[in-house]
Amino acid sequence: MFAIAFPVFDPVAVSFGPFAIRWYALAYIVGIVGAWMYARLLLRRDRLWGGPAPITTLELDDFILWVTLGIILGGRTGYVLFYNLDFFIQHPAEIFQLWKGGMSFHGGFLGCVLAVTLFGRVRKVSILSLGDITCAVGPIGLFLGRLANFVNGELWGRPADASVPWAMVFPNAGPLPRHPSQLYEAGLEGIVLFTILALMIRAGALKRPGLIIGAFLTFYGLARITGEFFREPDVQLGFLWGGMTMGMLLSIPMVIIGVVVMIVTSRRPPRVVAASAPREAAP
Repeated sequence: MFAIAFPVFDPVAVSFGPFAIRWYALAYIVGIVGAWMYARLLLRRDRLWGGPAPITTLELDDFILWVTLGIILGGRTGYVLFYNLDFFIQHPAEIFQLWKGGMSFHGGFLGCVLAVTLFGRVRKVSILSLGDITCAVGPIGLFLGRLANFVNGELWGRPADASVPWAMVFPNAGPLPRHPSQLYEAGLEGIVLFTILALMIRAGALKRPGLIIGAFLTFYGLARITGEFFREPDVQLGFLWGGMTMGMLLSIPMVIIGVVVMIVTSRRPPRVVAASAPREAAP
C-alpha cells in the first residue's frame, strides 16, 4: 500500500546547553500569546459589543496568568483522572512530570471555566463575556497544540485503507499506514472552529453574553467527535461503551450543554450600551 513516510522531527525546538524548549511547550507559549493579542483586538472594537467592552485590556492582561494556570493544572488533572488514573495511582510522582506529555483538553477546559468564574467574581467583571472572549480565542491554541502532537508523532490515527493516499506510517505505531488524525483535528478544532466563531462575532454574537461559549461547546464537541472516528484510542483505554472513545464520551455533554446555552442566549435581547468613557479596571 502506498503511504507517506512520516517526517520525523526533533521534539526539541530550541536548546541552550542543558536547557531545551520542546515544540509542545512552544505551542502552548505561542498559542497563549496569540490568543492574548487577538483578544485585545476584539476588546478594542466597541461595535462588536454594542458599546464599550465589559472587560478592559488591563483586566485581560491580569487574566492571562489565571487562565494559563487553569489550562495547565486542569489539563493535567483531566488527563490523570480521565485517561490514566490507574497508572498515576501507582506512580504518583509522575503526575508532576509534565515534560513527558499527557494533557486533556476537557480537563483544560474545566480549568478555564474555573479561572473565568473566579476572576470574574474577584474582579467583578461579566463572567459570561469573559468566557466568550476566552472561547473566541481558544481555537488558536487548539490548532497549535494539534500541530505539536503531529510533530511529536503522538496521538496518531487509526489504520487507513488504500483510498487514503496521504496515510502515514508513524515511527511508534507499527507498520500500518494510518490517518494523520492530528492534522484532521488541527483543521477541525482550530481552523474550522475559529472561522465559525469569527463569523458569529462579526454578526454580533458578543452582544449576547454566553452565545460564543455555547457555540464553542457545540462546535468543538462536534469537531472532536468527528476527529475521534479517525484517531486511535488511547492504548490504556481502548474502545469503551458501544465502541465509543473517551474523547467522544466527554464531548457529547459539551454538545448538549452548548446547544441549550445557544438557544437560551440567542433569545435574549442584544447588549446595547450608550457610548461613554471606557470603564476603569479595578486596582
